[in-house]
Amino acid sequence: MSAAELKEIVSFIGIGLLIMAIALIQLARRKLSGIFSLIVSMLAYVCLVVGALIVFYVVISGPTG
Repeated sequence: MSAAELKEIVSFIGIGLLIMAIALIQLARRKLSGIFSLIVSMLAYVCLVVGALIVFYVVISGPTG
C-alpha cells in the first residue's frame, strides 16, 4: 500500500469521525436526557476533536511525492 493510499484511508477515518460526531450530538440533544445525554455528548466531542486533528494533519502535510 502506497503512502498516498494510506493518507486517503486516514482522511476517510477523519471524515467518518466528524460525521459520527454530528450524529451523536443530534442523538444526545433530541432523543436522550440525563446522564446518557452527557456521556454521548462527551463521546461526540472527542470524535469531533480527533477527526478535526486527523483532517488538519492530512491537509497540512500536503501531497505525497
